[in-house]
Amino acid sequence: MFVSTAWAQGAGAGGGDLFGALMPLVLIFVVFYFLLIRPQQKKQKAHQAKLEAIRRGDKIMLGGGIYGTVTKVQDSDLTVEIAEGVKVSAARATVLDVLTKPEPAAGGEQKKGGAPANDEAAKGGGFLGKFLGRK
Repeated sequence: MFVSTAWAQGAGAGGGDLFGALMPLVLIFVVFYFLLIRPQQKKQKAHQAKLEAIRRGDKIMLGGGIYGTVTKVQDSDLTVEIAEGVKVSAARATVLDVLTKPEPAAGGEQKKGGAPANDEAAKGGGFLGKFLGRK
């Protein structure tokens, strides 16, 4: 008599729906997408756009840690001057970073970084600079 009721109670606990079982996996994938995959894709697109925008006069850093100035731009190759009178040819894909863009020929007052000359943060101003006592 007691055995039959015990079997009846245990039968319902063994089953589960498929939606409840897959929900944690879907949630993990969504978290991975927004925390890992999407930022990496954005970073890769920004780097690709930076590589395509390389022009003559840009200061760049190559993959081997060599700094130089671009003197000639071809389709997939660059001629980079790494020292005075020393030019090397490098593949565009080996560029790690474009450090500075050449300054515009005429126009507003700008510094090398592209920020305006009266930038508060460059002078040590702004809230943090005033907080730390800089003038």
